[in-house]
Amino acid sequence: MDNNNLQRGLEERHIGLMSLGAAIGVGLFLGSATAIKLAGPGILTAYAAGGIIIFFIMRALGEMAIKNPVAGSFSRYANNYIGGLAGYITGWNYWFLWIVTCMAEITAVGKYMDLWIPGVPHWIWALSALVIMTAVNFLAVKAYGELEFWFALIKIITIVLMIIVGACMIIFGLANGGEAIGFSNLYKHGGFFPHGLSGVLMSFQMVMFAYLGIEMIGVTAGEVKNPKKSLSRAIDTVFWRILIFYVISLTVIMSIYPWNEIGANGGSPFVLTFEKIGIPGAAGIINFVVLTAALSSCNSGIFSTGRMLFNLAQQGEAPKGCGRTNKNGVPGKAVLISALALLAGVFLNYIVPDKVFAWVTSIATFGAIWTWGTILISQMKFRNTLSPAEEKGLEYKMPWYPFSSYLSLAFLAFVVILMAFQADTRIALIVGPLWIIILIAFYFGRGFHKRTKPSSAKLETDI
Repeated sequence: MDNNNLQRGLEERHIGLMSLGAAIGVGLFLGSATAIKLAGPGILTAYAAGGIIIFFIMRALGEMAIKNPVAGSFSRYANNYIGGLAGYITGWNYWFLWIVTCMAEITAVGKYMDLWIPGVPHWIWALSALVIMTAVNFLAVKAYGELEFWFALIKIITIVLMIIVGACMIIFGLANGGEAIGFSNLYKHGGFFPHGLSGVLMSFQMVMFAYLGIEMIGVTAGEVKNPKKSLSRAIDTVFWRILIFYVISLTVIMSIYPWNEIGANGGSPFVLTFEKIGIPGAAGIINFVVLTAALSSCNSGIFSTGRMLFNLAQQGEAPKGCGRTNKNGVPGKAVLISALALLAGVFLNYIVPDKVFAWVTSIATFGAIWTWGTILISQMKFRNTLSPAEEKGLEYKMPWYPFSSYLSLAFLAFVVILMAFQADTRIALIVGPLWIIILIAFYFGRGFHKRTKPSSAKLETDI
């Protein structure tokens, strides 16, 4: 077996739930409470606006990925269509943002376990989760995809059940003495925009962090069977998934509970809703779901970082050993290096436990915005390489191009500017650019800029 190539073992159902599973984590289950506190019911407009932009970004990625489904995805497209430096920065930046995100996830595992087994130091649970998820990533990709499928399914079933039961409370008065709750909580308590437009704007950082991971559809391109069919179908459903799992679920929650009670509580809105329904042990049930959400996101993060290192190594921009696969078709060394880097997260959460979540989510959001912006610019450059006949013959197109691309880039830039207005998110505007500067220095210091740029023909033979 060729130990330089990934295996195409992922089915369509795997990548659909993997991408959704990566995007449904603590950003929705816990982070939404912070966002609701900032914007009140107006948060729904933030999730909807962000969701539309994410849909455009995914269509831009799909346009390139369906024509050239390669490992490394947007890093390889940046390298080919923008330049070697852009590809190098994007690949290492994506690796870094998922390392940072996984730091939050493995630490959250310790906090969740505290509900059931109090008194055990959190770093023990965090380390255990890291070891288990790393071991899972050494399975053949089909087995990995199957496990992640069930991880994601648990979260999806929970949200769907919450929406159905919540709708029955709102419309039919279930668990409320037969008196319909209605939607009045969405405009009482200060109105739909209790903190005005500024509250909605300040919530965008957490809203966009919640969507982080949805671009993982592109990272799976090197390991999915029938990529053209599977990727197009997965991307086409992104908008509806965002609508159901973010906008509708939070509409139900804020209709049942006044938004100011959710924000003041600071816990998961999902726990509050299940407790309102009167389900015994609601906190324990949701704790289990949130635990699987954290493990799932960590699992996806290790998968993504391993594949990105694999791609960088094949381009000569990471240690050569990271560009080889084991007998299961897994880039074992790349996965192991990513897992070792995550040990720093256990240490950071030990020394600054109160600040780390806000810090890592904002830093991860900056990294995600860089990735999404690079996808959009790569797609625009990709279009410029096509003849009119080739452009007309594209199987999968970005809708309303180029307006949608420019609009999405402007939105991402606006979110970065907004991050400067809050103390907890401002750190991302220091750490993020500093990391980019370090990568640029390393790129030129190692002489990577002197290499010959790969041709688009080489890019297409990678599949």
